[in-house]
Amino acid sequence: MRVFIRNVANPDDERVIIECVRVTPEIEEIRAFALTKGEGLSGTTDGQQKERIALEDVCYFEAVDEKVFACTADKVYEISGRLYEVEQAYEECGFVRCSKSVVLNLMKLNSISPALNGRFLAHMKNGEKLMISRKYASAVIEKVMGEG
Repeated sequence: MRVFIRNVANPDDERVIIECVRVTPEIEEIRAFALTKGEGLSGTTDGQQKERIALEDVCYFEAVDEKVFACTADKVYEISGRLYEVEQAYEECGFVRCSKSVVLNLMKLNSISPALNGRFLAHMKNGEKLMISRKYASAVIEKVMGEG
């Protein structure tokens, strides 16, 4: 594979072009990585301090009591919006719904293992384990295997 880097004068002209014979899981991973780079959102910590969060640092989004939280490896931020809005906004960036209350970042996923009753466990790179419900299991597995 050849890789080219070309400097441009205007930030609006920056782009990543992927030319491939077939779209493989690796190509999808590169695409998701490129889409999340530089993306960010605002969140509030426990101490009510507003901070900017890099999208690539988010392991998963979780809805609890009608609030949505962005969880990174070491912090939890409350963000504005609804979970379905987060899912729609970041779907192209490698985020996928894995249960009624969680949208996970496939770039932060280490592995998936079977659990009871048709469910699966998502083993995240930060050591956390998230339940993948039966309803969303096939969609998550398709995304992980590069078929979705």
